[in-house]
Amino acid sequence: MLAARSGSTVAGMPVISYSSLSEEPPLLGVSCSKGSFTLKVVTESRAFSICLVDERQLHSVSVLASRKGRPGTDKLADAGLKHRRGKKLGAPVILGAAAALECSLKRSISLGDHVLLIGRIESALASADFREYWRFDSYRPLLYAGWQNGMRLYRDPNRRTR
Repeated sequence: MLAARSGSTVAGMPVISYSSLSEEPPLLGVSCSKGSFTLKVVTESRAFSICLVDERQLHSVSVLASRKGRPGTDKLADAGLKHRRGKKLGAPVILGAAAALECSLKRSISLGDHVLLIGRIESALASADFREYWRFDSYRPLLYAGWQNGMRLYRDPNRRTR
C-alpha cells in the first residue's frame, strides 16, 4: 500500500510492487498512474509510506483500488483502515501492517503513463514475524496484481489456509 497525507487529506492505493534502488543512501522506487489522486498528495506532501498488509485487509484493499480519493477526505479510513501518523515524516502508517517504510520524496520520473517515485527511507518497522527474514508464521502477504474489471490477486495454490 502506498499512502500519503497533505493537510486533512489522506490518500492511499494498492501498488503492484516497489523496489529497493540503493542501500546507501536507502532508496526505494514505486510507480503510480499519472492520473492517480495519491500521486498528487505524495507530490504535495513530499513524503509517503509503503505498508505491507495481509489477507485480513483484502476488503479494504479492494475498496482502495476501486475508488478515487478527494481533497479533504481520509481514503484509508473510508476503506476501513485505521492508521496513525508516522513518527519521522507524518506519512500515514496503517495499524496492523506487517511492515511500514516512511519515505521522503527525492525525485519523480515520468515513464509513459506512470510516474516513478523515488523515496529515501527515513523510518522502517516490521512485525515480530520478521526476524532476519519473513517467517510467514502470522503474516500472509496480500499480493495485489492490478485492476482489470475487478481486483486481481496472486494466491499461492500450494499454500495451506488457516
